[in-house]
Amino acid sequence: MVPPDHYDVVDVKNPHMRADTTIDRAKAHEQWEELRRTFSSIGLTVEVIPATPGFEDMVFARNPVFTGPGRRCVLANMRHPSRQREVPAFERWFSARGWDVVHTTAMFEGGGDAIWHPRRDRIWMSHGFRSEPGALAGKFADEIVELELVDERFYHLDTCFLALDRDTVLIHPPAFADPAPIHAHFRRVLEVDAHEAVTALACNAAAFFGTDIVIDRRATKTIAQLHDLGYRVHPVDTGEFLKSGGSVYCLHNYYPA
Repeated sequence: MVPPDHYDVVDVKNPHMRADTTIDRAKAHEQWEELRRTFSSIGLTVEVIPATPGFEDMVFARNPVFTGPGRRCVLANMRHPSRQREVPAFERWFSARGWDVVHTTAMFEGGGDAIWHPRRDRIWMSHGFRSEPGALAGKFADEIVELELVDERFYHLDTCFLALDRDTVLIHPPAFADPAPIHAHFRRVLEVDAHEAVTALACNAAAFFGTDIVIDRRATKTIAQLHDLGYRVHPVDTGEFLKSGGSVYCLHNYYPA
C-alpha cells in the first residue's frame, strides 16, 4: 500500500473525477488507515511503499505493477503522464526485494487491467480504454483470457470484475462487450446493478482466502448478497477515493507469500 500523503484530484482521468473536486486529506488518511487495519485483521501482512511528493495518484498502488508467481512482476506502461512518473518508484521497491521485474512496450495499466483467477493458471486481461490487447503475451506461462471493456465508467477491469474464489466472480455485465467467457470459466456469476457498480464501485472490492471480502460500505445490496452466500464481509469507507474512481482493490497490490 501507499499512504495518501499527496493524494489529490489534479486532472480528470475518468468519468468519476471532477475538476472542482476537493479532497479531505485528513479523512483520506483515516479511511486508508481503516483499510490497512482491516487487511491486518484478516491475516494479511501489509508493507508500505513511501509516497512521493507530486504523485497525486500513487495511493492507487494496484496500477503501476502486476505481480505474479515466482516473484515476477510486470511494470505498467501508463496512458497518463502524471501516472507514468510513479512506475520507477515501484520498480525500485520490487527490485530491491529481489523480484524479477519485467517491462512491456504495450500500453498496460498493471493490476487494474490484469487479474489472476484464484487457484488456477489463468489471467483475466482487459482492453478498450487503458491497456492494449496482448500486453501480457509471453510474460507468464499461463492462459490469458482477454475481455473488451465498452463503458468508460468502467475504465479498468477491476472496476467491473472481482474473482471471489475459484468458482465465483462478481461482475457488472454491461461493462463488457461480451461477458460469455466469464460465464464459461466460473460456475457462479454474481451481478452488480448499475447503481452500486457506479456509486460504490462494488466490484472494486478485494477477496482473500476464498472467504473474506473487503468492500465499500455503500454497496449495501452487494454486501447482503455476499453475506447470504456465506462470505465474511468487511465493510469500509473509501469515500474520498471514490472521488477519483478507485476503492478497495485499487488501494492495495496483493500478492501471496
